[in-house]
Parts: sequence; structure tokens; C-alpha cells
Amino acid sequence: MEEECSLGQIRFLPGENRGRYPFCHSLYVEGAGILIDPASVRERLIRLRAEEDVRMVWLSHWHEDHFMHLDLFDDLPLWISSADTPPLADLDVLMKWYGLNEKEKHFWEPLLREQFHFRPRRPARFLRGGETLRLDNLTVDVIATPGHTPGHLAFFFREPSVLFAGDYDLTRFGPWYGDLFSDIDQTKASIDLLQRIPAHIVLTGHETGFFENPPVELWRKYASVIGEREYKLLSFLEEPRTLEEITDAWIIYGRPREPMAFFAFGERVHMIKHLEHLQKRGVVLLENGHYRKVRPEQNSLQGSS
Repeated sequence: MEEECSLGQIRFLPGENRGRYPFCHSLYVEGAGILIDPASVRERLIRLRAEEDVRMVWLSHWHEDHFMHLDLFDDLPLWISSADTPPLADLDVLMKWYGLNEKEKHFWEPLLREQFHFRPRRPARFLRGGETLRLDNLTVDVIATPGHTPGHLAFFFREPSVLFAGDYDLTRFGPWYGDLFSDIDQTKASIDLLQRIPAHIVLTGHETGFFENPPVELWRKYASVIGEREYKLLSFLEEPRTLEEITDAWIIYGRPREPMAFFAFGERVHMIKHLEHLQKRGVVLLENGHYRKVRPEQNSLQGSS
């Protein structure tokens, strides 16, 4: 959706470039004065601050494309989950949580300070999954949805039947679970949980961002990307491969893209997550720096040993 709209007290503020990274869509809760994920359009958020009684900021999670314009509201209380707090307090921790190597850190550090306005921040309050908050005439259920990040939160606004799913964004790209503390199984469970919320409208952080009664098939296709990536990886592992060879196969993005420091990083960390997931299940082994697929008969032997 490219136009701003109101759903009861919930105002959807579309992000620049349709909310594609490095931007996202923001939400503003009228009456309560709550701004969620301030990284849409900087000029619009400046105007919102001047014209509305913005009282606090909520973050669905710690990623830079969701806090980019938080500097405009640094004097206001910040609420986020406790599990996602450490990266906001320390830039070195943030880069560590992404799993950046030294070369990538040189690319990202100035970008995070200048484009994303990073500065150390500490929340005034922790939002907890499972709690229900009453905001004037609005009831909001805080939903823990780990996987994308350890403390990712979604918000269900009962009266207008609106769910904000954050970065479970129903895009064709599929879910992101490449951070150091991301988790594939938790991602799957969170997607399953979100599609069972009885919401008439689902809002997300990126791209289309607005879905009216999204069909089960849309959720299924979004979640199925995880399995498609795994299938391609296992096909590539018909022969033993190094992590560098696997990364260079571009299973996630399909082809090399610029800036390489961003896309090669995303490719590598997702492949690491899949390899770890496959190793845990005994489907892939790492030997002498090479990953190889375990044959069915080998699985049987291992299971009987």
C-alpha cells in the first residue's frame, strides 16, 4: 500500500520506496500517541511529531531498518522486548548479533551511525509477549514471535481487528532468520501462530504491508520459502562443498547483487542457519571443512549406533 490510511485508531504510515529495506512501514496509534517502528518517511515523521501528541515509541524488534528515525523521538519513552534490548545499547553488540565479519563491520559501522542514526538507547519499559494493554478505547495483545529475532513482537489490536506482524512480512522473498540468535524452527512456529490470529487486517513492516483477510495460501507460500531454500541447498550438496562455495551458489538471492557487503552477508548467514539446522537433524555432516549430505543408509546406521 502506498497511501496512508486509518483503521479505527490505527494509522498506517507507508514507508519510502514501498517500505523496502532500508525503510519500513510505521504505525501510529491515535489517542494513545504511540509510534511503532519509526523508519518510514523521515519528513512525514517530523510532521507527525509537530502535529500530533506523540508520547512514546514501540519497536517490534531491534533491526536498524525499524529504528532508523528513532533519533527524532529520543526524548520519548521507548518500549521493546527485553530479549531484543542488548543491540540497542551498544553498536558492537549490534554488529555481533548480526554475525558480521571484520570486513563487513568496516562497511556497516559508518552506515549504522550515519544513515540509521544509531546511538546507545535503553528502554523505559519492556513489552512482554502475552500481556494485554488497554490504550484509551483500544485493547492490544502483545504477541511474542521469536525466530526473526529473539524478542520480535507482533501486536493485535482487538477492536479494529488489526494485526501488526512486523517483519513476518508476507513478501515473496520469504522470512529472514540470518542473525546470530535467529532460529528457523521458531520462525516457522511464529508464522503458524500469526496466521491463526483472528484479524481482518494484517499489516506488516515491508512492501505490500496491507492485507485484508489474507488467505491461508499466502501464509503457506511465505513459510514454504524456508523449505525451498533447504531443498536447493541439499541439491547443491550432492557433492561436498565449502561454506564459501555454498555462499557463492546464491541460493537465497539467486544471483550476485550490489552492494556485495550486504548481499553476500545475507547469503552467508542464512546458509549457516540452514547448515546448522540440517546438521542438528543428522542430514548434513561437516568433514574437513566441507559440508556433505548424509545418505539415507548412513542415517539408518547412525540411528542404530
